[in-house]
Amino acid sequence: MINHLPFYISFIFVLATVFTLFMLHKSIRKSNLETIRNKSNTILFGLIIWLIIQAILTLSNVYKSEPNSFPPKIILFGVLPAIITIVALFVSKNGRQFIDSLVLTEITFLHIVRIPVEVVLFWLFVYKAIPQLMTFEGRNFDILAGISAPFIVYFGLYKQKLNKQIILFWNFICLALLINIVAIAILSTPSTIQKFGLEQPNVAILYFPFSWLPTFIVPAVLFSHLVAIRQLIKNKH
Repeated sequence: MINHLPFYISFIFVLATVFTLFMLHKSIRKSNLETIRNKSNTILFGLIIWLIIQAILTLSNVYKSEPNSFPPKIILFGVLPAIITIVALFVSKNGRQFIDSLVLTEITFLHIVRIPVEVVLFWLFVYKAIPQLMTFEGRNFDILAGISAPFIVYFGLYKQKLNKQIILFWNFICLALLINIVAIAILSTPSTIQKFGLEQPNVAILYFPFSWLPTFIVPAVLFSHLVAIRQLIKNKH
């Protein structure tokens, strides 16, 4: 853990992680397929195991060893498996059935987690654990996705006062915001390809609990956008 960091920063980030886990589980539990609903607790258990594995790797300093290696170990052992899992879901028949059964309201409301995450990132910058570039004072505008998510859920999905094209456009824009900060974060992390944050690199993600950001929260947000985009395009008529 980052020694000089106030406890409340880590605590709020853990709460954000738990919220993400809760919303994913809720979206599965509300699936329109009984077979998927019956597997919700099993999937929840799997996700908790994944978080524990990431915590162990981080606390064992695996991600901090050989900091200039490429790809960074946190990408190799944390991000890549999550991305492979998402790809597998989209290319397999059972995976697509699972994706199409999820309820958009919960999947979309999950994006509100981007508000506390961005606040935490700002605090991490203040305590010199990430570069300013990764905050809303720099080039990170991801907080706009979190702020707008409740409005999309309420007016677009509950009240249905927004057409599907607007909701689809919102998902594409917010996906672009996510890709933007992910790219900045990768290029700010100590490695052979580091381009940003040379004076203050992105080291927070190499410490617990912040390693859960690239290994769980970001993949969950990415997955949520891809699910929504697929469902909206598939059912646009």
